[in-house]
Formats: sequence, C-alpha cells, structure tokens
Amino acid sequence: MPLTVISNPDESKRPQYTIARVLYAETGATSLRAVECLASMIANISRLSGVAPEMVVMDSNLFDVHNATSPNHQLLSVAARGRGFDMCLRVAVRLLHGTLSDQCCGATKFHHADTIPDWAVSRGYILAVDDLLFYL
Repeated sequence: MPLTVISNPDESKRPQYTIARVLYAETGATSLRAVECLASMIANISRLSGVAPEMVVMDSNLFDVHNATSPNHQLLSVAARGRGFDMCLRVAVRLLHGTLSDQCCGATKFHHADTIPDWAVSRGYILAVDDLLFYL
C-alpha cells in the first residue's frame, strides 16, 4: 500500500495553530481568562519587539513548553479538536486580527506559580491568573 503525505492546503492558518498550541500547552486551557492573558502578553511582546506573534511563541526562553523537560511539553502535540483547544484557537485568531484587548496589564513576562525563575526574584508580579504570574 503506497503512503501519501498529507499536508495542510491552507498554509495561511499555520500561525493561528502555532499560537493556539502554545497557549494550550502553557495554560492547559484551564480558563478563558488565563488563555486571554497569555495571548495578550504575546501581543505585547510582538508589538514592542516588532516580531510576529507566531515567532514570539517559538521562543523557548519565554515558553518552557518547548523544552523536552517541561511537564507540559507533550501538550504541544494536542489534537486540533476538543473544547480546550478550540478556545485557544479562537483566542489566537483574535490576537492575530488585533481584536484582543490587553488582558495582562502590559506584561511581557510570565511564569507558572510552581517555579520561580531567577529573573523573577527581584520583581513583583502585576497579575496572577490561575497558576500564571505576569510581570512587566
């Protein structure tokens, strides 16, 4: 039986799926508020750096899920279906269309509450949502 490579015929949707997978992996789709806050942070970084949002989410220094040792790394491989992923995808589309308001008070950094990175020791967080802490 010959094998056929299946590819997505609509490459224009790749950025929204890339962002949605990172949103899902970092938040676990625990709440709309957490997903919107993280997406807002991505928009803030993109706006300040001039880097496209789909490139911002690929930074393993910002998003630990890209590291194989991250407990949520396997969530990057989530199937593109299900309520949680659909929520992340809708928020990613709003981010890319510029219709997502700043939900994270201008934050450009975050971490999960169960870890404290070195850079966070001397700073105070400005927002806590679920297990995410956001910083300027």
